[in-house]
Amino acid sequence: MSIIKSFTNNPYQENTYLLYDETGECVIIDPGMYTGAEQNVVVNFIRENNLKPVKLLNTHCHIDHVMGNKFVFEQYGLKPQFNQGEMVVLEAMPAWAEESGMRYELSPLPDEFLPESGEINFGNTVLSLIFAPGHSPAHLCFYDAQSGILVGGDVLFRHSIGRTDLPGGNHEQLIKNIEEKLFTLPDETVVYPGHGPETTIGHEKEYNPFF
Repeated sequence: MSIIKSFTNNPYQENTYLLYDETGECVIIDPGMYTGAEQNVVVNFIRENNLKPVKLLNTHCHIDHVMGNKFVFEQYGLKPQFNQGEMVVLEAMPAWAEESGMRYELSPLPDEFLPESGEINFGNTVLSLIFAPGHSPAHLCFYDAQSGILVGGDVLFRHSIGRTDLPGGNHEQLIKNIEEKLFTLPDETVVYPGHGPETTIGHEKEYNPFF
């Protein structure tokens, strides 16, 4: 069984996640650390819990989710992994940062991209890839069926959904993917989103105003 730890980072209040299990291996998902203090909180948690980061995963490549990619690479030697369709998003982030007045350190590029479906293994944990574009062109969610955990990025929020007015966004596509790929998961699945509090699939099926 895996354990998840969240950290809320940067001016966008983005949720960075560590997912780890009894082996001590962990994956870092969507590192949004912007300040030295935010970086230290994550590093200290990893050290104090004797964790070994083995993968850096991005659900998608909007700036708030990749701000810490360079730091993670420098600290742990991990290059990001995401779907290749997000490269167009990543390549646009320096200009986005300049226009927004944000400091952005260029993310390393992947040695390998993640497919639209399949599995990621670390420790004793298996993460299934769920391809759910709509908020961004090649957004992935990471699903741990054994632990009932979905790291959902900016697809589904508590009582809301991801915005679709950014380049590559598509409202109809997002709704369709949530209904066909997320709402088919067990109701008790806990959704850990890119912003805001966690929720469950069952709760959102019943109370999310977009459905």
